[in-house]
Amino acid sequence: MKRKIAPTLFELGLGIILYGIIFEIVLLFFSREPSYSLGLWVGVVLAVAGSVHMWWSLDRGLDMAEKDAVKTMGINNIIRYLVLVVVMAALIYTEFANPIFAFCGYMGMKLSAYFNPLIHRLCTRKASKQPEDAV
Repeated sequence: MKRKIAPTLFELGLGIILYGIIFEIVLLFFSREPSYSLGLWVGVVLAVAGSVHMWWSLDRGLDMAEKDAVKTMGINNIIRYLVLVVVMAALIYTEFANPIFAFCGYMGMKLSAYFNPLIHRLCTRKASKQPEDAV
C-alpha cells in the first residue's frame, strides 16, 4: 500500500535538509576538516529520522485512548532520545565524526520547525503556480 507523505512532514524534512546545505556551505568556508562535515550530516540524518519517527508516533498516538496515548508517546520519546544518545556516544568514542557538529545538524529539526511557516508559504506558492492537468 502506497501512503502519501504528510505535507508538514515533507516541509519539515525539506527545512532540515536546506539547513544542512546552508550550514555546510558556511562550514566549508571556514574549515575543510572532513569530520566536521561528516558530523553535520550524521546530525541531519538523525534529525530527519527523528522527525519521521515523531510524525509516525503522533499519528499512531492520536488514534488511541488518552491513557494509552500518553504511555505510547512517552515510550517513543524515550526511544528517540536513546537513539540520539547512543549515536552521540558512538561518535565520541570512535572519533568517526565530530559530535558537536552532529548536534548542530540535529538542531536543524528545531530551526526547521521555527521556519516552517515560511517554508509552507514557499511550497504552497510553488504548487499553486503549476498548471492543472488537462483532462
